[in-house]
Amino acid sequence: MEQQKGGASRAGGAIVAFTIIAGAVIGNHFGQPSIGVLSGIGLGVALALALFLVDRRRG
Repeated sequence: MEQQKGGASRAGGAIVAFTIIAGAVIGNHFGQPSIGVLSGIGLGVALALALFLVDRRRG
């Protein structure tokens, strides 16, 4: 394995997991848990991608 130079990279998996759960809870509140999960996935992937791009640019 190759060692990374610079600072430690950040993981986005926790962000995705949290937004999926939060989306399900919020969607359940409105009677639409499936739409909440899908919204959570979309938001989580967008945030994880943004974090990846910022981390990639940083190091």
